[in-house]
Amino acid sequence: MALLLNLETATTNCSVAVSQDGKTIALKQDRRNGYSHAEKLHVFIDEALKIAKVDKTELDAIAISKGPGSYTGLRIGVSTAKGLSFALDKPLISVPTLEVLARQIEADFGVIVPMLDARRMEVYSAIFDSNYNPLRETQAQILDENAFSEYLERGEVCFIGNGVEKTKTLINHPNVVFIEDKLPSANEMGMLAEQKYNQTDFEDVAYFEPYYLKDFVALKPKPRA
Repeated sequence: MALLLNLETATTNCSVAVSQDGKTIALKQDRRNGYSHAEKLHVFIDEALKIAKVDKTELDAIAISKGPGSYTGLRIGVSTAKGLSFALDKPLISVPTLEVLARQIEADFGVIVPMLDARRMEVYSAIFDSNYNPLRETQAQILDENAFSEYLERGEVCFIGNGVEKTKTLINHPNVVFIEDKLPSANEMGMLAEQKYNQTDFEDVAYFEPYYLKDFVALKPKPRA
């Protein structure tokens, strides 16, 4: 029975939700292609709290989608969550980004593969059954024609996330389902965060870091003409 502020910034979707007892009661997000987190995250927090008619001091905890995903987005989201947690003296909860994404699908059977675009033909992916139980841990995975073949031979496989676009160019199977134009959203964080709150599964605010999965590689600037 918790009142939680949920932040999701792992992709271009700058998303904030207030949840009560695991259900979203207010949501603000910007799903456009550009990263707007630095400009909009704090504005969305204030607006979501206003919609929910909740003061920051009434919150029971702050929840953050921990990654993997965009380095910049994750840094902004985690820094904001840690700052709020410290300033308000509220517990910090982290939830896996790919599970947040997977919960946009309701399936009666088969498996769910949430995937986020990484470099070149690589994706960050995980595998869940239709009840969201993990079947394989999160991996940075290079795609080829045989990716996920063992699951596709057994039954329906639902792919979701912005890694779907590159996956469609490689995988052609009668059991494949591609769900396009979906990004992780704070709207699906409430239930996961509520479960962790009830278990007092909190992060150490001083030492918590985003789950980058891979080391950051800076791109070299293009030479000036």
